[in-house]
Amino acid sequence: MPDQFQVGIIGGGLAGLCAALHLNKLGISCIVWEKGEYPRHKVCGEYVSNETLHYLSYLGYDPFKDGAVNIDEFEISHWNGNTTHAKLDQGAFGLSRYVFDHALYQLAIKNNITVHLQENVTGFSKTEEHYEIKTSTNQTYQVQILLSAHGKKSNIDRIMDREFFQKDNDYLGVKYHFKYPIPSNLVALHNFETGYCGVSMVENEITNVCYLTSKSSLKKYGSIEELESHLLWTNPFLKDIFTNGEKLFDEPKTISDFSFKPKKPVEDGILMLGDAAGLITPLCGNGMAMAIHAAFIASTLLEAYFNKKISAEELRHKYAEEWKNNFQSRLDVGYNVQKLFGKKSISSVALKSLQVAPFVLPAIIKKTHGKDFFTKGLPGKDFFTKGLPGKDFFKQ
Repeated sequence: MPDQFQVGIIGGGLAGLCAALHLNKLGISCIVWEKGEYPRHKVCGEYVSNETLHYLSYLGYDPFKDGAVNIDEFEISHWNGNTTHAKLDQGAFGLSRYVFDHALYQLAIKNNITVHLQENVTGFSKTEEHYEIKTSTNQTYQVQILLSAHGKKSNIDRIMDREFFQKDNDYLGVKYHFKYPIPSNLVALHNFETGYCGVSMVENEITNVCYLTSKSSLKKYGSIEELESHLLWTNPFLKDIFTNGEKLFDEPKTISDFSFKPKKPVEDGILMLGDAAGLITPLCGNGMAMAIHAAFIASTLLEAYFNKKISAEELRHKYAEEWKNNFQSRLDVGYNVQKLFGKKSISSVALKSLQVAPFVLPAIIKKTHGKDFFTKGLPGKDFFTKGLPGKDFFKQ
């Protein structure tokens, strides 16, 4: 007889682990399959808006106890070093995925949540009552509901033959950690030809440097080092970091062949969380907060489902609806703003426009950041003080 759980979660990143912790608090049994181990580094901006803090506290985690730094200032620079600044009214924090993911995993283990490391989901089949899951360890499991938080691109996308998976994408993401002094409250976005680079501080006075460029640029210059010296170093801020900072990785962390094209938040009845449902451009950041928020939405609706307040069909419909309401406009803004950068003439005009009309930058930030979703609650601010939402919510 296969091991049985109410919910199966593919992927143990932020979205997967937050969902597992939330479901566990609700008394809903779950299992997480994670292909890697902890702690580990990921290509990520490592910037999280404060909209997540109350929810993380509810789950039992305080990022500041692990050294997270407060961020409340944003800077964007042109290749020539000209800058534009904006305040982050809501604020954010910086914490590495190396620390963040590992801390949530440890919290999951402390709460007796089943997390299987180095175990890939290799296939699944669906009946009216459950999913049957097969994994790389030759194990079989049965779950009633399946969530997938597998990240930007995974073998599960190939198994499902998701539409975006076959498309050729020219993106390359590269990440370093540096010992390099910057204001701890600042997140900066430094532009260069063919891309841009996010710079901000995480725990232990470490500076995270993560940039997006094109695979065709790498092919042109032959190596990451040559690409950086020819492209990134045209921006004086980036040249100073790379020439005067101390690299803390032996080799940069890289990722390629991922897509910013639209994805579906529900496919084959599976609820997609985080980057698996849609990837926001690094230019607008905050993908980590969106992943955490998606875990909240899914878990809240799953509570209603397992308490027989909504059907499986309503669960999937409501999740897709809430996902779209909360995240689609953020993705659209990010995708459209990204078109203004990476090409010299267009990005020069865009950055000069921001200097002439400084009110535009805070407006873009506001469009790509959400509000405190936990105290607001999914259906309303009283949700967590009055229990499950009323019947009218699920009839909307």
